Amino acid sequence: MLQSSMLYPQDSAIRRSVRLDGMWKFQLDPQACGTKEGWIDGLPSPDLIPVPASFADFYTDKETREFCGDFWYETEFYIPDEWKGKEVDIRFGSVTHRANVYFNGIEVTSHEGGFLPFCARVTEIARYGSLNKLVVLANNELSETTLPCGSVTTLPSGRKVAKPYFDFYNYAGIQRSVWLTATPKESIFDFSVVHAIDGTDALVTYDVVTNGENQVAIEVKDEAGNIVAEAEGKNGEICIPNVRLWKVLDAYLYKFTIRIVDGDAVIDEYAQDIGVRTVAIRNNQILINDEPVYLKGFGKHEDSDIVGRGFNIGAMKRDFELMKWVGANSFRTSHYPYSEEIYQMADREGFLITDEVPAVGMFPSLMNFAEASTGKQTAFFAQDTTPELLKNHLIQVEEMIARDKNHACVFAWSLLNEPDTLDESSTVYFEKVFDRCRELDPQKRPRTFSLLMNSTPDKCKCWQLSDFLSLNRYFGWYVMGGADIESAEMMFRKEMDAWAELVGERPMIFTEYGGDTNGGIDKLPSVMWSQEYQIECLEMCHRVFDSYPFVKGEQIWNFADFQTTEGIMRMDGNKKGIFTRQRQPKRAAYYIKQRWENLSDDYKTE
Repeated sequence: MLQSSMLYPQDSAIRRSVRLDGMWKFQLDPQACGTKEGWIDGLPSPDLIPVPASFADFYTDKETREFCGDFWYETEFYIPDEWKGKEVDIRFGSVTHRANVYFNGIEVTSHEGGFLPFCARVTEIARYGSLNKLVVLANNELSETTLPCGSVTTLPSGRKVAKPYFDFYNYAGIQRSVWLTATPKESIFDFSVVHAIDGTDALVTYDVVTNGENQVAIEVKDEAGNIVAEAEGKNGEICIPNVRLWKVLDAYLYKFTIRIVDGDAVIDEYAQDIGVRTVAIRNNQILINDEPVYLKGFGKHEDSDIVGRGFNIGAMKRDFELMKWVGANSFRTSHYPYSEEIYQMADREGFLITDEVPAVGMFPSLMNFAEASTGKQTAFFAQDTTPELLKNHLIQVEEMIARDKNHACVFAWSLLNEPDTLDESSTVYFEKVFDRCRELDPQKRPRTFSLLMNSTPDKCKCWQLSDFLSLNRYFGWYVMGGADIESAEMMFRKEMDAWAELVGERPMIFTEYGGDTNGGIDKLPSVMWSQEYQIECLEMCHRVFDSYPFVKGEQIWNFADFQTTEGIMRMDGNKKGIFTRQRQPKRAAYYIKQRWENLSDDYKTE
């Protein structure tokens, strides 16, 4: 059961919220001595650092960039006298990967998992009308029980180094906004909606959770501000007549305002912008409002220069404009839930999101992108550590669904990325995760996971649990690249023929495909890493996709170049983006734009 509300902070007639973003004190703790030495009361030798942001790329020394272990943040702020009588909380959008929070010298909460929100109630220890001190002890170490997975090694000097089992940089810090919020003693804790279409009307089943017994009233307004529906009670059904549905790239949002009332008095008020739409999988189709959609888009990362994985509002805006320019309609939040503001933007812009829990690295190899094609087996889910991993996995699925369940843009849940699926132990593990997801989601959205290269139709033990299949395939890059691309296409088609015998009613999408390129390399004839070869690799994949009617989506890896752990397989990061890390187009972007603008959203409708 969630300990704190996942509702996004907002001001209303009753509620108050203040961002604590800005320059915070910051100090590394390589000896993990801060707690014993009393750093909870104030950092002894701090630097200043921006929040929100990753800490790695601000500094010029490698030890700080690669730091692994404990690190601390501190800030001070006033809480106004007029907040007395309300519940006061500190809300973190995320701290990667774990945090202990101290308020005025007292530990108020801890949290495991670096990509979802958590709160600390400080009502009783707040100093109203005077200065308050907030201190955070964070840690970015990886293990085989954390999400994402990895390990830590110790160098001869004693310095720890993170060894991710995933191919993106282990950015860490207070990477999303921190809020100070005030809510009434009796308040709205949660809110869920489920949509059905009845002719020209919508029937919206709703459920409101409060911590009191007073009556609940709901008011629904259209985008012009007109009241179109009302209801009373903590749960029930709202009829929206002549509904304007939320459609792909044609969004429409109604404002649902929830109030706790006592007679004419409003005790609490909270509003959400809600898109009314349905999702279904049927006859190899992904259906939004019973209309088929072909997914065109990307795997992405929250990754940008200087701030790393820290929320970057400017990069968010640029990313959506580039996705619209290129003709995309969807993306996957690889490989973790993104900042809440991104979902709000996707709701407004009409993009579909596959929302992914941070279950990546469940194949113990930094280079699983290469080793997966060798047939390597690891029996990852048959270890003594598996029960603790599963516990963390289920908690983060719960937190993700609680946070994102009302977003129209979220049409599916991705529950793992490129896990080991060749051992029978994986089936038992996956069944528990998939069942829990179905239990938690009021809208019963489709569930999927992304299959790595060695999860082939003859060997994968878990594909049948997915409501639609998501494949990561790198034929022409990690497998038979360059001059062998002709053989790669033949091998690709052979695997697809085998899938064709198994998929039944399930659609398939490709959640990763493509190849690295340096935007400054042009070669005639092409060679691997050249811009020309990236296009040839994409063209080959598209020929295969177009040949199979059950393929109903293509999401290129990746939207933009992003940072990874250094190594001989990576040239200052992963270069598979069709845009550079600075969000400028490579030649492949123009090819993709031409293809996607000529593929209708209902491409391959039977």
